[in-house]
Amino acid sequence: MSILTKTFTDHPAAVGESYFEHMAFALRFSARLFRAAFAAAIHGMVPAVCETTASTAILAMNDEIRARRALMASAKSTAADGLRTA
Repeated sequence: MSILTKTFTDHPAAVGESYFEHMAFALRFSARLFRAAFAAAIHGMVPAVCETTASTAILAMNDEIRARRALMASAKSTAADGLRTA
């Protein structure tokens, strides 16, 4: 496998996704971060507006990332157990 191929496929494969699935997730996540940043900027200028919008979005994204990481760890553990018993 070429270095170029590995650059674009190793990480998505490690999280159980194709390149395009991973790209779609990352782009959606990026859009959510931009919305949270915009809400935080608006809140900075007008404190009565978007009081919890950014923090609520960030906490939800944190929960989502933690769940994905736990799922990845579980999949890696299961795969490693399969190798040990083989």
